[in-house]
Amino acid sequence: MKIVLTGSLGHISKPLAEKLLSQGHNVTIISSAENKRGQIEKLGATSAIGSVSDAAFLTQTFTGADAVYCMLPPNFAEQDQIAYYKKLAAAYTLAIKAANVKRVVHLSSYGAHLSSGTGFILGSHESEKIFNTLTGVALTHIRPGYFYYNLLNFIPMIKQGNIIAANYGGEDRVPMVAPEDIAIAVAEEITAMPESTTIRYVASNDLSCNEAAAIIGKAIEKPQLQWITISNEEMQQGMESNGIPTKIAALFTELGAATHSGILREDYDKNQPLLGNIKLRDFAKKFAAAYNK
Repeated sequence: MKIVLTGSLGHISKPLAEKLLSQGHNVTIISSAENKRGQIEKLGATSAIGSVSDAAFLTQTFTGADAVYCMLPPNFAEQDQIAYYKKLAAAYTLAIKAANVKRVVHLSSYGAHLSSGTGFILGSHESEKIFNTLTGVALTHIRPGYFYYNLLNFIPMIKQGNIIAANYGGEDRVPMVAPEDIAIAVAEEITAMPESTTIRYVASNDLSCNEAAAIIGKAIEKPQLQWITISNEEMQQGMESNGIPTKIAALFTELGAATHSGILREDYDKNQPLLGNIKLRDFAKKFAAAYNK
């Protein structure tokens, strides 16, 4: 198959490309960075350098492809995050139609079933709606859980206060995922041709925040590490005091509140996937290496 991947050589796209190439597929990787061209081609893939907001570029790159993998790269510099997601999804769908692509796998998020109250995840909800307007296309939305590497953002807090603190924590349960396990799921889906739009959840572990803190704490030799729950107000004020713009902090706070209340995972709980092979204890080694730098 001729397959086009977005996401450059990121956490998901690189292992995904490697897997598809090993299976003998013809893979093109889109990147916005010219300096990635050599690395992409060293893998054995074709490079396409351009912006995923450029529908004309996407159309040119998608033309002749049997399948495309669409991810929406985060950009916290955008003031209106939801509009940003919608803009990229619209560019993708225009290009998919123009290039007559018949198989699409879209990277979404758990919680995308909700139309409000989820912070950034509302962008995934709106993106799914836009992709769902495609006709004559075999479409799958991949809904992964909380990425392990997001835990790295807590390193400064742990070093300064010996705690993890957010407006979710304690016994709140969070489906967590390794990007490599997402890549495996996408690789399985992209070569399939479902007759209707499908949704696939992906997770590697389903843990309480307390359990996650214990695993991380053991890895960094802080066995008493706790993940405490603070108020929404404390979350918002803490982020703003660290220089995060008010609107972005509000989206993070709303997302955390949805995690704490449990609404974010309601549909995940109805459709729980088989868990992937890479567990948090495996990622904890990488966390410790980053912590000890």
